[in-house]
Amino acid sequence: MARKIDWESQIGRRLKLRDLHVFSTVVQRGSMAKAAQHLGVSQPSVSEVIADLEHALGVPLLDRSAQGVAPTIYGGALLKRSIVVFDELKQSIRDIEFLSDATTGEVRIACPQSLEYTLLTEIVLRFSQQYPRVEVYADLTGGLREFSGLRERKYDCILQRVPTSFLQESTTDDLNWELLLDETVVVAAGANSPWARRRKIDLAELVDEPWILGAADTWHHAMAAEIFRAQGLSVPKPRITTVSIPFRARLLAAGPYLSMFLSSVVRRMTADHYAVRVLPIDLPASSFSAQIVTLKNRTLSPVVERFLVCVREVAASFADKPAGRAAPSPRRKIS
Repeated sequence: MARKIDWESQIGRRLKLRDLHVFSTVVQRGSMAKAAQHLGVSQPSVSEVIADLEHALGVPLLDRSAQGVAPTIYGGALLKRSIVVFDELKQSIRDIEFLSDATTGEVRIACPQSLEYTLLTEIVLRFSQQYPRVEVYADLTGGLREFSGLRERKYDCILQRVPTSFLQESTTDDLNWELLLDETVVVAAGANSPWARRRKIDLAELVDEPWILGAADTWHHAMAAEIFRAQGLSVPKPRITTVSIPFRARLLAAGPYLSMFLSSVVRRMTADHYAVRVLPIDLPASSFSAQIVTLKNRTLSPVVERFLVCVREVAASFADKPAGRAAPSPRRKIS
């Protein structure tokens, strides 16, 4: 029979936040010595904290080896919950700071380049006008891999752009998805391109033209490949390989190149005075959705909530449909 741990006598009166902090640091640093150096204490002090924790819980928390330490399954369980504990404490401090001064705080987000180019700049400018002393940290790497950063409380939210089919088929149970706007894919060329003067173009006519596409392992290349193959066409070999939006815009405006973009990106390029045009091509239906992604059961600070209000307002100005509509119900879980 499994040993039952008594909270009141074994844990409630003995476990301290400092102990959890020491334990988390040991796991992060991979050794007692490195953790002690980072914390500015002696190694025996760190070892004593870990030993006391293991004694109180009655299970081994760390596997020791010549290479260092690693959490056991019990240590992994404690670490996972410790992250939540410290995050909630940090959020409470944020709440207190905001209640004492509603103009201060911090917002941490991740965002892909396409949304940074179309939405994020305007969002931050508008938000900073209202709350000039709030710090905004933006990681522009984006991508689905940033979900781990959301779970680890590295970010308050993610602004994400994914195919609508992704939302219909997959999600994770611990994430909230909120639709900001739907978009379609278009082909663009420079305003002086002969193709920009045509009234009707078949995609097959453009296969041998000089294309700018993302690398083979990028979502941009996968999107283009899906569109060409849907019409029974081979994927063009790109003359230029990049996903940089400003770089592609300048090349299109000055050269003979073609590229695929989401509709809002081209609208932003036009507003930024790039001489580019959407070509009159009937592409296979391919819809992308911009989303706010947050972690379920995590209480966001008031300043983050106000930032998300600003996100919705800016997105609504780009969208043909009202922002804030719930995302489609998922069917398949991904890791």
